[in-house]
Amino acid sequence: MAIDFEVEPEFQEKLDWIEEFVKTEVEPLDLYFRGEASPYDKKNETAQALVRPLQKQVQEKELWACHIGPELGGRGYGQVKLALMNEILGRSSWAPSVFGCQAPDSGNAEVLAHYGTDEQKRRYLEPLLRSEISTTYAMTEPQAGSDPSYFTCSARRDGDEWVINGEKWFASNYKFADFLIAMVITNPDVPVYKGSSMMLVPHGVEGLELVRNSHVGGGASADSAGHAYLRFNDVRVPAENLLGDEGSGFKIAQTRLGGGRVHHGMRSVGMAQRALDMMCERVLSRETKGSLIAEKQSIQHWVADSWIQIQQFRLQVLHTAWLIDKEGDYAKIRQHIAGVKVATPKVLMDVVYRALHSHGSLGVTDEMPLANMWMAVPVMGIADGPTEVHKNTIAKTVLKQYKPHDGLWPSAHIPSLMQGARAHIEARIENEIANL
Repeated sequence: MAIDFEVEPEFQEKLDWIEEFVKTEVEPLDLYFRGEASPYDKKNETAQALVRPLQKQVQEKELWACHIGPELGGRGYGQVKLALMNEILGRSSWAPSVFGCQAPDSGNAEVLAHYGTDEQKRRYLEPLLRSEISTTYAMTEPQAGSDPSYFTCSARRDGDEWVINGEKWFASNYKFADFLIAMVITNPDVPVYKGSSMMLVPHGVEGLELVRNSHVGGGASADSAGHAYLRFNDVRVPAENLLGDEGSGFKIAQTRLGGGRVHHGMRSVGMAQRALDMMCERVLSRETKGSLIAEKQSIQHWVADSWIQIQQFRLQVLHTAWLIDKEGDYAKIRQHIAGVKVATPKVLMDVVYRALHSHGSLGVTDEMPLANMWMAVPVMGIADGPTEVHKNTIAKTVLKQYKPHDGLWPSAHIPSLMQGARAHIEARIENEIANL
């Protein structure tokens, strides 16, 4: 069996171009629009005037919306290539928008590509892939969090319409969204994995109430899209706004979230690497107690531990991406996807904290990007399902590969094993003597 960790030269050239392009053309947008504009605000004329030419360059390089198939204007890349791209894009908040793969739009685009009708694709997907609009994914609920078995937001059929009632929580970027995809209960008499459906809901439709916007870290800025608390009060949408089949909402959600968790993981690799870069530069630039900070043993351990964690996590994410490409079925590798989800906040927490702490008081201020990175840690622990739920998934999957051992002593009990080993060896000795 051959194992090759090299990237084919043609794609490596693309990665090299992406890295240089993001560094020189995209990362400056993070600084220029800091606190003043959002990548999701397609009505900001100044931002769009700067972003559109960059998007055109990406399209000319055939690197636009690479998660979508060629029939819809993307490249249809597998998860390994997408992961390697996302490692670079994770360094900039504007980069995913410039490359046509910002969340939650990328996940919603995948859902529409897989399950949308021709009319749904024309009306919703095509302008989304042209980056003319932004979207929202409304799944979690205030009383249930991310546990769909407790969802109560429902939709009932009334002639040629669906009528939606209930609440949704943490519907990211609703402020700038043209439409949202909402997971609703269409049959409360069966388990959620059979009774939920996905609905396309236009922004501002009658009866859709924005209760309030919440912001991570307790603060809001002009560019912050926020996370909406939404209330559906007899919201009516046409029957054709149902995505896929009635009752397929849970299946659609899993399809959407599987690849998204891998993308989050690899973008977190890029973020962690950036934090390590900042830490190494800092400790090589400052002295204390008569020597460089980098010469202190504890700092050297921080650098080593951070590098090791990033390398381990990077390989874990890439291996999971490879398995997705190989199997073509997210359900078959739930254990590996859950593993990526669990590892993401832990790696970020460790690496970003060391980088932040090595900068002293400067690290916790808004004059460095590290404090914002630090806030990504709890977000990654909650987004797409809490870490603890994914640990349960891993444990259950692993335990299915084993069976209990009968008897008083475990199967690895040495005294018990010695009896069998002695009988086996003595039988061999007798056989060898007989053959002399």
